[in-house]
Amino acid sequence: MDFNVKRLAADAGTFLSRAVQFTEEKFGQAEKTELDAHLENLLVRAENTKLWTERIMKQTEVLLQPNPNVRLEEFVYEKLEKKAPTRMNNHELLGQTMIDSGSEFGPGTAYGNALMKCGETEKQIGGAEREFIHGAAINFLTPFRNFLEGDFKTILKERKLLQVKRLDLDAAKTRLKKARMADARAAVSVPLAPRPSARGASLNQGFGGCFSRAFLQQQMCAEEVTEAEQELRMTQSEFDRQAEITRLLLEGISSTHAHHLRCLNDLVEAQTTYYAQCYQYMVDLQKQLGSFPSSFTNNNQSAASGGASASAPTIPVSASLPSAGGGSTASGGFNELRSSSASRRARVLYDYDAASSSELSLLADEVITVSSVPGMDSDWLMGERGNQKGKVPITYLELLN
Repeated sequence: MDFNVKRLAADAGTFLSRAVQFTEEKFGQAEKTELDAHLENLLVRAENTKLWTERIMKQTEVLLQPNPNVRLEEFVYEKLEKKAPTRMNNHELLGQTMIDSGSEFGPGTAYGNALMKCGETEKQIGGAEREFIHGAAINFLTPFRNFLEGDFKTILKERKLLQVKRLDLDAAKTRLKKARMADARAAVSVPLAPRPSARGASLNQGFGGCFSRAFLQQQMCAEEVTEAEQELRMTQSEFDRQAEITRLLLEGISSTHAHHLRCLNDLVEAQTTYYAQCYQYMVDLQKQLGSFPSSFTNNNQSAASGGASASAPTIPVSASLPSAGGGSTASGGFNELRSSSASRRARVLYDYDAASSSELSLLADEVITVSSVPGMDSDWLMGERGNQKGKVPITYLELLN
């Protein structure tokens, strides 16, 4: 390996001169070239974009993976360029536990069957969550990370180079200022020619030597001024060129904001899809549980045959779930409504958001008119509210007398 002492000494000298220049600027003892207001605003906006992009990324990662240990493990695998081991998420773990427990109690029992259905639904939710996390990481986190590790690093590099060019420009201005001051002093110090006298040639020779030295010094100062002016023009040109490059990169932040806006729309769409899937899974589960008996007869009979002194309490499965009208009487009312062409008034039990244009959104406690349409699924009725009309699920309704 070559060891260039001259290069090392030059770099050390440059570093020391930069340190001195920074110190003098801080104390107001050296001239400092200020950037134009537009460029300063662009720099501030770029810093804010970087700061808030990092914060949004951090909180999004916490949302997608609340466990800090798992996040650390995924980070290590990413740096090692290896695939992280696949593990079940919390919903899938809960679902598998419910399925195992349902198998233990027996799929033929109401409780065991309900556990298995809940477990299957939890695993479906876990799968939807996995898809949501994967999509959010690709469509939202990756573009944000690419900005921080790519575009913004380029901006930092060019901004640092602009700082170096500014220091070079300020150093050239300082050199020119000192050269002009030295030239002015040299011009003042040139002696005037003395009047002729009878003191002899020795005096004239002494004056000639002094005049020659002063004139030579003035010429050297003039050359120093010329060189300093040339250096100033060169450094000014390099500074202007670097300022333009930096400005163009910083103005690209607007395109970055537009790209991040599209990524934000993708995230919202992914969340909407995920929550809609979870909602639909739970609605279907409620319908399945609502069809179960109101009490676990088999389990209670098993407890009684075991000779227990205290009987197990009767727990209604669908007590907190939307049921078809709330009981057998209401079920009979729905059956009568389906078999006739008449309409009935019904009270809405729960809020319901229409999933398509053919459905009608509902608000809890409002009263609507419902009727049966031939060929319609048995779990749905046709609802009317004023001029609005659409399908409504019967599990959200209670028929009124």
